[in-house]
Amino acid sequence: MEQVKLTEYSHGAGCGCKISPMLLDEILQSTRPNISYPQLLVGNESRDDAAAYDLGNGTSVLSTTDFFMPIVDDPFTFGRIAATNAISDIYAMGGRPLMAISIFGWPIDKLSADVGRAVIDGGRAVCEEAGIPLAGGHSIDSPEPIFGLAVTGIVENKNLMRNTTAQEGCFIFLTKPLGIGILSTAQKQKKIESGHIEHAIEAMTTLNKIGAEFALLESVVSMTDVTGFGLLGHLSEICEGSNIGATVWFDKVPLLPNVEKYRQLGCIPGGARKNFMSYGSKISEMTQQQREILCDAQTSGGLLVIVKKGGLDMFFEVAQKAGLKLEAIGETTHQKGTNLIEVI
Repeated sequence: MEQVKLTEYSHGAGCGCKISPMLLDEILQSTRPNISYPQLLVGNESRDDAAAYDLGNGTSVLSTTDFFMPIVDDPFTFGRIAATNAISDIYAMGGRPLMAISIFGWPIDKLSADVGRAVIDGGRAVCEEAGIPLAGGHSIDSPEPIFGLAVTGIVENKNLMRNTTAQEGCFIFLTKPLGIGILSTAQKQKKIESGHIEHAIEAMTTLNKIGAEFALLESVVSMTDVTGFGLLGHLSEICEGSNIGATVWFDKVPLLPNVEKYRQLGCIPGGARKNFMSYGSKISEMTQQQREILCDAQTSGGLLVIVKKGGLDMFFEVAQKAGLKLEAIGETTHQKGTNLIEVI
C-alpha cells in the first residue's frame, strides 16, 4: 500500500468539518408544511444524536449517520475514528447498535484502492468491536476522501436518552477529555511533537459503550455526545431543549495532555471560532482560554451525562466498572436571563 498523509487531501478535519450551528439552523428552516408522525419519538426538532421510531412493542429503532474527511494521516486509523464517532450516536441515546452501512467518498484519481480498503477495514474493525456487522454501503468518486457510517440501533423506550429531558439541580459529567480539535490542528500545522497525537487517537477510537449502561440508571436523566459543536454547543442544546441553565466549573473539565501547550502556540481550529460565533451570546463572559477549549470541535468525543445528585453512588459504580474515574464538571440550574450557561 502506498504511503500517504490523508489530511493533505482534505480542506477540513473530522467533526470540525461540520456546518456551524447558526448556519445549520438557517438551512433546516424548511418551507414544507410540518407533518406529524406519532411514532417518531425523536426527530430533528431538537438536534438530538439519532432519530427514534417507536415500534409499538416498548422498543424503538434508532437511526443515525455521521461521516467526515480525514482527521489523521493513517488510513486504517481514520476508518476506526470515523466508525467510532458514528456508532457513538446510538450509545448516546441509551441504545445498542445492530448494524452499520458505510458512506464512502474517494478521489480515485489521487488515492489508490489499497488506501481506500484500509479506511474501510478500520471501520470494519470498530464494528466488530461493537459486535455489529458492516452490512453494506454506498460509494462515490469524490474530490476529497470521506468516510462514515449509517448506524441502526435499538433501545427500550423507558431507557431512551434525549437532550431535552434534563432537570435542574443535577450534576454534569463528561466521559472523555477535551482538546481533540486543538491537537489535531497542531498535527495539521506540523507543530505536533512525537507521541502527542496518540492521546487524541486513543480517545477518538474508544467506543462510548458505557452510554447503554448509564441509560439503565434512574438517576441519569439526559445524555448526548460531544462532537463538532464543542462542549458548550452540545450543553446549550440540552439547556434549550430542557428549559434549564447550567454552570460549568472550568478547572474541573478534563483535558488531554499538552492541550494548553498547543493552544498557546495558536493551534485553534476554525470550527472553534465558528462555534463561538453561533452560540457565544448564550454563554457568560469567558476568558480566551475558556472559549478556545470549551468551544473546541471534538471528533468522537465523550458523553455529556446529566445525573441527579441523589443517585450518584450507582452512577459511580457503573463508571468505575468500565474503568472511568469521573468527576462532576458542573451542575444544572434554573434558567436565568439570556445566558444559558455560566462558566466559572
